[in-house]
Amino acid sequence: MIVLDTHALVWWVNDPRQLSEPACKVIEDAQRAHAVCVSCISSWEIALLVQRGRLQLAFDVRDWLARCEALPFVTFLPVTTAIAVESTRLPGFPHADPADRIIVATALSLGAPLITKDEKIHCFKTVKSIW
Repeated sequence: MIVLDTHALVWWVNDPRQLSEPACKVIEDAQRAHAVCVSCISSWEIALLVQRGRLQLAFDVRDWLARCEALPFVTFLPVTTAIAVESTRLPGFPHADPADRIIVATALSLGAPLITKDEKIHCFKTVKSIW
């Protein structure tokens, strides 16, 4: 099982060439095992990026996300109370961004690696990150 950071999901769906080789390999393995997870906060983050003109998708954001959710090997995970609380208890975590905190807390709650290019997250050794 793996968790995709928001940019990893967008790149995997739209242009997998932007992913590193190790990230592609781990995602392919998780895809075969039907074990690709995405925090629902990524849906919010993607919609916000589209609304602000910082991300363009081939479809309306609702349709794009619905297509992602329909993939049989992808599970969108809700932000539970436990994940929300855990996101506030990440000592030394270098990001104030709530979405990053929730995504990391999601990976920690599952004991799963996080696929991310974010260097600050790579420096946070509490979560296993892959790029």
